[in-house]
Order: sequence, then structure tokens, then C-alpha cells
Amino acid sequence: MKKIGIVGLGLIGGSIFKTLTKLGYDVCAVSNSMKGILPNITSDYNILKNCEMIFVCTAMNKTLAVLDTLENILSPETIVTDVCSLKTFVCNKERPYIFIPSHPMAGTEHKGFENSFDGLFQNAKWVLTPCFQVPKEARNSLEYIIKELGAETIITTPKEHDEAVALISHMPMLIAQAIFLTASQNQLALDIASSGFRDMTRLAMSNEEMACDMLNLNSENIKLSVKKLIKSINDLTSKNYAELIGQIKTKREKIFN
Repeated sequence: MKKIGIVGLGLIGGSIFKTLTKLGYDVCAVSNSMKGILPNITSDYNILKNCEMIFVCTAMNKTLAVLDTLENILSPETIVTDVCSLKTFVCNKERPYIFIPSHPMAGTEHKGFENSFDGLFQNAKWVLTPCFQVPKEARNSLEYIIKELGAETIITTPKEHDEAVALISHMPMLIAQAIFLTASQNQLALDIASSGFRDMTRLAMSNEEMACDMLNLNSENIKLSVKKLIKSINDLTSKNYAELIGQIKTKREKIFN
């Protein structure tokens, strides 16, 4: 890659920008909020014309408009990926450039360029959901840059991706918010809350715009995930709790250790 472009310099876009810049890549970015802080950051999309690869890192509700804008600027050989936490909705039409939807499974409860950092994607999973036929060389190039960022690539379909993230990301965020909303009705509970409650409700601090996009665009999968959660709670309270909790601990250790 001679030149890589980024649209949007929030937590994800900013971290990609900082990591690739540190690695020595020629990186430029389109950002209304950060334009002018560096010569290679502007609000003018024309800066992307000579890029070989572009990461679209805007909010989900703005992504389709950005992908449309890029149609009038980029050559057919340009590789474009987005980083939205939902994938089905970006596969609504084929693009005149090489479009490979993706989703880095990394982030924090904070937002903005000021909270982005080199190393955010280290040892993270990065999901690719090719929904159109793309040249093998293009996918290899994207996978190479993702590896450079420190992440491991996983390939799946947009539908399977959206079902999975509802279980591990979108539903947990909703539950964290619900836990805090419920506990906030008891002032003593908030007064004595400690690390366990803090950790359980960390996702309640999620970016508001991103949270609303998740709930609006993946509502059916989230509702189904909540039904599955309720069944799991019933299983835990009506069956052999000690046996089930032991199985849970063993499985969790295999995933995270």
C-alpha cells in the first residue's frame, strides 16, 4: 500500500490513523472535526483520490452516505471497507469500487480522536463479511493491513455477523444500561456500589449515537438475544446451578485465557 485513507477520526478511525502512521504508511483522513490539525487531515474528499485503500469509520447512520459519495471519487481498483458494528445494511447495493465490509472487535466505552490510540486492535478479532465478489488480491491486501494493525481476521456472512454481535455486543450494552437504570431507583444501592457493579455497567457508557444505531438497525436480533438470555436465566435458577456455573467458568476460561 502506497497510500491509505480514513473517513472519520473517532475512536476507531483515530486508532487506525495513529497505528498506520506509526508503522510508516502514508495516511490521510477526511474529518470535519479534526481538519487542519495536520496537513493530511481535511474535510475535502478529493484527498482520497490517490488512495489504494480506504477505511470508512463514520457513525453507522452516516456510513451509507459516505459510501455513496466515494462512488464519485474513487477508481474501480480502490479497496474500501467500513467498520460498522452491523454488516447487513451496508450490503444494500454493489459499489463501483472494491467494497469489503468489515468490523473490528475492539473499542472502549470512550469516543473521539482524543481517546484513540496506537495498539487498540492488538490481539483483537477483525471480522470480514464479503457480500460481493471481490478479487482475491484485494481481500489479501485488506487482511494484510488488518494484520499490520495487530488483529486476526475472521470471515463470515453479514447475516451471521449481525446475529452474533447482538449476543456479545448489542444485547450486553442494553443489559448494562438496564441494570444501571434499575439500580438507580435505590439510592443506597448506588451509594455502596463497587467494582462488580462498575464492571457490569461499563457498557452503559457507550457512545450514545452508536448505541442508538445498534438498537435501531439490529432490533430483531437483539430481541431474540434477550429471549435467549431470559431462558438462560430460567435455566440457572431452576436447574443444577452449581453444575451450570462450573460449565460456564470452564468455557469462559477457554475463550479468554
